[in-house]
Amino acid sequence: MNEVASFNATGTEIQDAQTMPHSIEAEQQLLGALLTNNEVYDRVASIIKPHHFYDPVHQRIYETAVARIGKGNLASPVTLKAFLEDDEGLKELGGPAYLARLAGAAISAFAVRDYAQMIHDMAIRRELIALGHDIVGKAARAEVESEPRDQIVEAEQKLYQLSEQGQTESGFQSFLRAVTDAVNVANAAYQRDGGLAGISTGLIDMDRKLGGLHKSDLLILAGRPSMGKTSLATNIAYNIAKAYRMGERPDGTQGAIEGGVVGFYSLEMSAEQLAARILSEAAEVPSEQIRRGDMTEPEFRRFVDAAKALESCPLFIDDTPALPISQLAARARRLKRTHGLDVLIVDYLQLVRPASAKDSRVNEVSEITQGLKAIAKELDIPVIALSQLSRQVESREDKRPQLSDLRESGSIEQDADVVMFVFREEYYAEREKPSDDRLDEMAAWQERMERLHGKAEVVIGKQRHGPIGTIELSFEGQFTRFGNLVKPWQQDGAGEREF
Repeated sequence: MNEVASFNATGTEIQDAQTMPHSIEAEQQLLGALLTNNEVYDRVASIIKPHHFYDPVHQRIYETAVARIGKGNLASPVTLKAFLEDDEGLKELGGPAYLARLAGAAISAFAVRDYAQMIHDMAIRRELIALGHDIVGKAARAEVESEPRDQIVEAEQKLYQLSEQGQTESGFQSFLRAVTDAVNVANAAYQRDGGLAGISTGLIDMDRKLGGLHKSDLLILAGRPSMGKTSLATNIAYNIAKAYRMGERPDGTQGAIEGGVVGFYSLEMSAEQLAARILSEAAEVPSEQIRRGDMTEPEFRRFVDAAKALESCPLFIDDTPALPISQLAARARRLKRTHGLDVLIVDYLQLVRPASAKDSRVNEVSEITQGLKAIAKELDIPVIALSQLSRQVESREDKRPQLSDLRESGSIEQDADVVMFVFREEYYAEREKPSDDRLDEMAAWQERMERLHGKAEVVIGKQRHGPIGTIELSFEGQFTRFGNLVKPWQQDGAGEREF
């Protein structure tokens, strides 16, 4: 049962399937106990899933029983008979009578957790053996396309999936399981009394429009230079890390119940420059004063206090330039394994390198966006990727960005779940200042500047699971900070303020 896989002189696998680690008796005892007493499920649910069973018939019996128990219905040999009597595998074992034999042969529910742990551990060992065979087989074959470095990244990815999910290949899953997962997500949102389904960005109007940042989503945050892409990304990262609180989730696992652990790939700015921006926002000291050291004593005290408060924030910065997408994924996996990871931010997309050189820039960007989406799905986290816009925006009268302005837009627009554009009309208005001797034009310009001062827009150009539209935010340039904008009907004499 526990024999190690053996290979012949050519490295070919000769291990018989029957010697793979498994225990049919343990599976029968667990299923028998479950069909006799449905309360057993609460004790094994966190340990074992259908794919951990070695016998495919046992997998289907367990999955059907769990579905009935989840709906509050009885799962017994009699009730399961209607769902499984046409099962070809079950017919080979004696048909529905096999279910009665399972229940009758169950000795005790006392040891059911031990059985569940045994079945789980053997399933992991089978996956490890299969993964080991795969690694040996690929390493033994010398192929031009398969570099050793790529094989290491692939092996690390599969080992990560095995440690996190208990399996290396997900493949097809039943609609029953997919529906259960969808109901669990909806239930988590419902339990928050109509609150967010995803992680809060700390910006109220953005949360309302997006419903928070959703797991496995790729969000593109695009804009022209000086619009504030990096500022908005650091603001969101800081808000999420600052709100981080550990606890027990609805599914019984431990993790972030508010905020989250944030990974930030800063491919353009150094980690020190990014930290200075976040400190500027937190301490309310202009970033250029921090850079020059030109601070009053109260400002410096605020700066130091903010630094102390931020020490415990779970915000991790990687400023390695020109990272290949495969390395970026490997480092994200490692961060999730060692510290946890709830949100990943990449600044910015065009500075990520493809795993290998392509014949065109469009194909390279396509590989990068597909890679980022794959990271979001694999690690089950939202990924926010910043992106540059093409210069054609500048040649238009209306400078508001649109989807066609995305550089190499086809793949970015296609792979993203959400595409957002940062737009500050104030930036363009400043550069249209008329000469002082044209009084009428100067008056109109000043009026326009007053109306636009301290305001920014985030235009949602695409959202796969929700509405598009415009979000208005406040923007304080000296602190590079975006905030919630008070609407005219919310004014209480205090003007704009943070919520």
